[in-house]
Amino acid sequence: MSQTLLPPKWVEKLCDPYAVLGISVLADDRQIFKRYHAIAKLLHPDRQSKNSNSDQQLATAIFSHLINPAYQQLKHRQKRLIAIAMLRSDGRVLEQKTLSSQSAIAQEIMEMPTPQAELFYEEAIACYAEAQYKSLDQFYQVTQQITILNLVYLRLHKPDLFLPQKTVTIIPEVKVKLVELTLSEQTDVKPVLTNYAQRHYQRAIEYVRLAKWPLAVQELRDAIKLEPNNSDYYALLGLVHLKQKFTGMARVYIYQALKLNPQNSLALKYAPELKIQPNENTNPKSMAKALSIAALLNRFRLGKSPQVKC
Repeated sequence: MSQTLLPPKWVEKLCDPYAVLGISVLADDRQIFKRYHAIAKLLHPDRQSKNSNSDQQLATAIFSHLINPAYQQLKHRQKRLIAIAMLRSDGRVLEQKTLSSQSAIAQEIMEMPTPQAELFYEEAIACYAEAQYKSLDQFYQVTQQITILNLVYLRLHKPDLFLPQKTVTIIPEVKVKLVELTLSEQTDVKPVLTNYAQRHYQRAIEYVRLAKWPLAVQELRDAIKLEPNNSDYYALLGLVHLKQKFTGMARVYIYQALKLNPQNSLALKYAPELKIQPNENTNPKSMAKALSIAALLNRFRLGKSPQVKC
């Protein structure tokens, strides 16, 4: 298929492989592989069969000339480091003021302390990724916004953050000092490996132990998508947000954990600190909205481009 099916500026401007796939610059092998296959399903001809011929051709062209090359680059660790270096170079060329003026979320991240900025960055990427391929009309604008977030994030962190590191082994017992969790809290967090959702949960536990909050959040989000009624996932997600001093979101998740299981020990432990009363009633509509990670971003718009409600 001819590359001319794509608007010329798309190939020229969308040169950030992380943004094209809709992932953060911290994504590992598993996350890259998972996202690639998720996009492949979204853009598959069978999925696009109800759309017009032009949309079907556009979907195929995007996959062939943007998605595949991005994945081929990011699936190799050495090429990922090259991609990071090129993005850093682009970020140095663009002034901080220029970046923040192109994205309200970028401005928000720049004004946050680094730990909060890191978590918010991951949340923002996840929000944009959900919208990125739902409508090909907004694909270009959304991908540009992800690129801006990646450039902003790279300006906040030292280059050695992206040097190759030893892989974290995900096993039930790890000889690592538990970060800010007591022995009783370890008992409350139940590491069980019986299905995919619980594997995400187990990885989240390991990331909590290592204080890798954004990675823990992503694993718990994936677990909740697979098992939306498991109180343990919400309780741990509430704890992760509380450790990062996001008390509003922590309260939402702890409340939801108790709603699903009033006897959840981890949620009960932190309910008093978050001023959650037994049998507390909350507006169902506002709770449903708050439970979406994207609710953090509802007040933002994508500059002058068509609105993308995340």
